[in-house]
Amino acid sequence: MPKRTDLKSILIIGAGPIVIGQACEFDYSGAQACKALRDEGYRVILVNSNPATIMTDPETADVTYIEPITWRMVEKIIEKERPDALLPTMGGQTALNCALDLAKNGVLDKYGVEMIGAKKEAIDKAEDREKFKNAMAKIGLESARSALAHSLEEALQVQAMVGFPTVIRPSFTLGGTGGGIAYNMEEFVAICERGLEASPTKELLIEESVLGWKEYEMEVVRDKADNCIIICSIENLDPMGVHTGDSITVAPAQTLTDKEYQILRDASIACLREIGVETGGSNVQFAINPADGRMVIIEMNPRVSRSSALASKATGFPIAKIAAKLSVGYTLDELANEITGGATPASFEPTIDYVVTKVPRFAFEKFPQADDRLTTQMKSVGEVMAIGRNFQESLQKALRGLEVGVDGFNLKSVDMEKIEDELAYPRAERLWYVADAFGVGMSLEEIHRFTRIDPWFLAQIKDLVDTELAIEKRTLAEQSADELRELKRKGFSDRRLAYLWKTTEHEVRKRRHALGIRPVYKRVDTCAAEFATDTAYLYSTYDEEDEAAPTGKRKIMVLGGGPNRIGQGIEFDYCCVHAALALREDGFETIMVNCNPETVSTDYDTSDRLYFEPLTLEDVLEIVDREKPEGVIVQFGGQTPLKLARDLEAAGVPIIGTTPDAIDKAEDRERFQQMLHELGLRQPPNRTARTTDAALEAAREIGYPVVVRPSYVLGGRAMEIVHAESDLVRYMKEAVKVSNDSPVLIDRFLNDAIEVDVDAVSDGKAVIIGGIMEHIEQAGVHSGDSACSLPPFSLSEALKDELRRQTVAMARGLGVCGLMNVQFAIQDDKVFVLEVNPRASRTVPYVSKAIRTPLAKVAARCMAGRSLADQGVTKEVIPPYYSVKEAVFPFIKFPGVDTILGPEMKSTGEVMGVGETFAEAFVKSQLAAGVRLPRSGKAFLSVRDQDKARAVEVGRTLAGLGFSLVATKGTADALEAAGLVVQRVNKVMEGRPHVVDMIRNKEISLIVNTVEEDRRSVRDSWSIRNSALQMRVTYYTTISGARAACVGLQHLEELRPYDLQGLHATIP
Repeated sequence: MPKRTDLKSILIIGAGPIVIGQACEFDYSGAQACKALRDEGYRVILVNSNPATIMTDPETADVTYIEPITWRMVEKIIEKERPDALLPTMGGQTALNCALDLAKNGVLDKYGVEMIGAKKEAIDKAEDREKFKNAMAKIGLESARSALAHSLEEALQVQAMVGFPTVIRPSFTLGGTGGGIAYNMEEFVAICERGLEASPTKELLIEESVLGWKEYEMEVVRDKADNCIIICSIENLDPMGVHTGDSITVAPAQTLTDKEYQILRDASIACLREIGVETGGSNVQFAINPADGRMVIIEMNPRVSRSSALASKATGFPIAKIAAKLSVGYTLDELANEITGGATPASFEPTIDYVVTKVPRFAFEKFPQADDRLTTQMKSVGEVMAIGRNFQESLQKALRGLEVGVDGFNLKSVDMEKIEDELAYPRAERLWYVADAFGVGMSLEEIHRFTRIDPWFLAQIKDLVDTELAIEKRTLAEQSADELRELKRKGFSDRRLAYLWKTTEHEVRKRRHALGIRPVYKRVDTCAAEFATDTAYLYSTYDEEDEAAPTGKRKIMVLGGGPNRIGQGIEFDYCCVHAALALREDGFETIMVNCNPETVSTDYDTSDRLYFEPLTLEDVLEIVDREKPEGVIVQFGGQTPLKLARDLEAAGVPIIGTTPDAIDKAEDRERFQQMLHELGLRQPPNRTARTTDAALEAAREIGYPVVVRPSYVLGGRAMEIVHAESDLVRYMKEAVKVSNDSPVLIDRFLNDAIEVDVDAVSDGKAVIIGGIMEHIEQAGVHSGDSACSLPPFSLSEALKDELRRQTVAMARGLGVCGLMNVQFAIQDDKVFVLEVNPRASRTVPYVSKAIRTPLAKVAARCMAGRSLADQGVTKEVIPPYYSVKEAVFPFIKFPGVDTILGPEMKSTGEVMGVGETFAEAFVKSQLAAGVRLPRSGKAFLSVRDQDKARAVEVGRTLAGLGFSLVATKGTADALEAAGLVVQRVNKVMEGRPHVVDMIRNKEISLIVNTVEEDRRSVRDSWSIRNSALQMRVTYYTTISGARAACVGLQHLEELRPYDLQGLHATIP
């Protein structure tokens, strides 16, 4: 069937902010869907609250709404835009749940909107655990023994039937949120209570555990004519019991016989037919008992999923693009495969002649109180993918691409007890402990008994460990060319070999080049090189034949940001994509180097040539040598490429834009101070220290409280506000681990200051301000975690002009060419410079959307030699509306973690709200971030002394809105003195009934809780914030956040949706 002509406009719902379990793979699928449907001539309307995405760029869809993804808001958009159809399968669980809400509340019927891609019945059948189980039984596929429960009583009855260990899976949630594995009754009750809260339908599936079984996934695409193709099979190295998003996964499956593979293939196609997924990509998960071959089906996702992004990147088959076209009536045989230039139709199953390995990246160092064991609830924040000719090569490439300080199987421990514990309980580093276990002589059978990892994988790892032990006894000079080539084929990095041979990476590289051992580049082409391809999607390997075929064009190379993590996320990928697009438009050939499978930057048509490689010095130098670009951009991918800048420059790589020396000048405390001194600018009193004694001396001179942090880190890693000497001593002991030999920076902490971010762009001569953002939280909260407003909501014109003057002066002083971000603190109308980053920062996408100017594109053109005037960027744009950015946090995933905000960044993503007033924009940003502002009830206040005066103002506003006030002793005194009526309540230490009892009994609807930054106060009030999080009560941990919420509460009238293109038209 050719495409449908009865549809004219299609609404796509995005996935919203980046949270654990739903990351930027949905930006990739959503952007592809928009592109595919517009190519077919449809009018595309997009709603997504996340400004840091390519899909919310005004060019991606015809009409773009950066609005909260709630069914009421989407209903208003439907009423305004009147789309013919809704495509709900591109925005993860968020979009599916929103689409189901729209259907349930009669919105789709009311406006005659058809759901395409997946029908409501199919979504229900796949997502509703009970219906799914019955459907599978009907076609003879076994599921794990299980039953549904809607209350704790029912759950306990089911548990008695299935026995321990028990798996709990809440319905309609994402990344296993709220679920887990219980080994005893106490754990079971705790997880069920959490799960019932997390499930929107208050429904749990309680099932028998298949712990230790092998887990497989099949990525399947089906069309209306019932053509089904398997894109690829994926095998989890970690057995069942670890969420697939937290597992190391390998494609294609390595340990299946052909007969077993065919059984899985037939089963997954039968599953799609029974569920009734008419069109598009789905992902089906199986568990197989290695003892007797019993197979059970675990679940299927009737939408484009995290695994679809991986399968797309692993095979080169653009699942989301094809799925979007199938949803409007095409069949697979009518669509051409773009990678082979149309030599094959899309109905050809991809074949791959290489191995792909994905390894997850975790952020437990940000949450020291969190339980770091891996279970059925996803905890990883990013992932890295690598391609090699064999499993060993692709695994070792992935490990060095992770950026967790390893070059391969670096030693973690030789302590037997520690190793056994790490093997038995999977944590983030289990794979390295497996290698250590072989190193200390444990047998393959023993390790298999502890870990249940398939013996085939264990044998591969054992071989790598044995190889290391053997070559350690010799030196670099003794290696023959054949031996060295063999090591490179197993994926050993130069750095790892240098460590084993006690020499330098540089020496190993020199020797390797002298012997003529260089990598060749192979193409990912979906057809195992059976047809020629023009698509330059490449990976390196130490094989015979090279397929790179570089051109002689003018070219610029962009280094990406590597795996997502807290502090370095999709915002940097956004900048890299913009650089590639802008320079491509200007006639350069663009080359992207990155190893993150979730992102738009690693889409094969974002740049002219894509190298899917780890971002290490060795890998980048080899690509530069092959391609010989005239310029390399390192300033857009966050800290990842910046770390390589000095070494690349030393090796003669042409780095364009702001020089590595200028970047170093901004990072290096002494040099930066000297520059500010020359420019006559102020910074908080500060010192640097390398030892504990020096630090104590410095803190005495400056005066407490002080902010301490290691130099050269991103996302406020290991930053702390310290109030007392004892804390400083402890900090110095711990911080040395993070920064090794760099000094620790100590600043005077500015109390009650307003923090402001300024983004600017420069061509080396002219400097234009991109935006001035006023933070809502006071200084001391990391800028990535703070909400902020553009334009500022309280700064005077004189102050703004002073900020502009200082920003321009620093840009000139550093010789910036490209992007720059400055953080200021304003205390009593005095301006202090906190830090300057002469590179892309995480606010660039948000500012670009707010001011209609794509700053990253402008900056990339400046770096390639075009002036700002030539691009028509001549003055600062001040929009006539407000845009508020709010951060989104992963606290609910980590029971026991404190939700208090500080100088270390903890947010995983962001949302944006727009409105004619600050209040309207702020309310929308809260809604989009999932914070529900209550309209009435009891408001609990407990604040530190310095916030008491402002707490009175908050209390008065709340009382005026009809809330009744509850407070602890000190705060209650202040409120009563101001003539307010207050109910007093005990602090936790003052005996029961206390405030936590009130929260647990659901008596409180809003909490404002601020504490002194010293450790004891934070610890004492932890239970208040923790119970607020568990009971889903709206809470604010800063007084400025609470004041903004009050402003918002006064303006909770009807919220209107604004389209981005319409807003941009109002900018003068």
